[in-house]
Amino acid sequence: MKTFIRDAAIAVVAMSMALAACGQGGGTAVHAGGGPRIGLLLPDAITSRWESKDRPLLEEKIKQLCRDCTVEHANANGDVAAQQRQVDSMITKGINALVLVAVDASALSAAVRKAHDAGVPVISYDRLDEGPISGYVSFDGQEVGRLQARALLRAMALRAVGDQIVMINGDPTDPNTLLFEAGALSVLRGKVKIGKTYDTPMWRSDIANMNMSGAIADLGARHIDGVYSANDALASGVISALRANKVSPLPPVTGQDADLGAVRRIVGGEQYMTVWKPTEAEASAGAAMAVAAARGENLHRNATGTVRTRGGNVVPAVLLTPVSVTAGTIKDTLVKGGVYTVERICVPRLRTACHRAGLTG
Repeated sequence: MKTFIRDAAIAVVAMSMALAACGQGGGTAVHAGGGPRIGLLLPDAITSRWESKDRPLLEEKIKQLCRDCTVEHANANGDVAAQQRQVDSMITKGINALVLVAVDASALSAAVRKAHDAGVPVISYDRLDEGPISGYVSFDGQEVGRLQARALLRAMALRAVGDQIVMINGDPTDPNTLLFEAGALSVLRGKVKIGKTYDTPMWRSDIANMNMSGAIADLGARHIDGVYSANDALASGVISALRANKVSPLPPVTGQDADLGAVRRIVGGEQYMTVWKPTEAEASAGAAMAVAAARGENLHRNATGTVRTRGGNVVPAVLLTPVSVTAGTIKDTLVKGGVYTVERICVPRLRTACHRAGLTG
């Protein structure tokens, strides 16, 4: 376990350097006592979950487990170089463990190695990072893709349409993208024709919108029977493109993350499904692993299994189970799970649709 005591002069210099380096990424700290210090590095603010869900929950769960812990936070805003500097800053600050969601897992591998060599255990959160990580917490990515694909096939069968789909995958630098796609293809192969496939850098909805518009131009609106969209932000861009091109009725569109906007789109019939990954469970597991790492404890006691990294190392892991959500299951999943209230979902324009979906009172 790293020594907490630093020479006073060195600490002052180190802190000033760290603040300068983290400033570009909106770094903040949740201060407590003189106990362990845990770094939290998030990849961007484009995907709403990182700052609105994961960050506050991780900070809350860490505080519950370790009242004298300090949480240092920064967001890379999609900039690999900024996140590399933030890792350096966290090392300089003398943190005792780092929770990392990498902008680009491959590009951050050297930074992970640097943290490891400095005696800072890295907990890979949600995305499996490259390099010598100490632990991993996420959901079963291939199962996410399988859930999306099964739902898409079910929706297409109910509509008795053709069999051609468009695949809008996520950011190719995100290791989860490959898992989602592999899981989806394991279900879709041999059952549908994939007319177009696109990757979406930084999970940007505007790029998904542009790609979907291109697919409509190339394939023709009448020949798109379903859209595999890797998450809800992409689904938003896809549906906007379909609307702009006067596609009616809309083909079924998948999603992931259970964003409020997506849930409302599902109720309103624009998006067919989403995948709910209970963030509180992930944050609880991530916080427990981070606190154990900061205290120098054996992480296998916090794990439910192991995962093999690209470098071949086997590390303790917690892999949680995702949940498929459609209009008919919102009440028994997201509402019952305390994610959203009926009142928050059912804005005035959706009252009739909410009643149809059983979302009342």
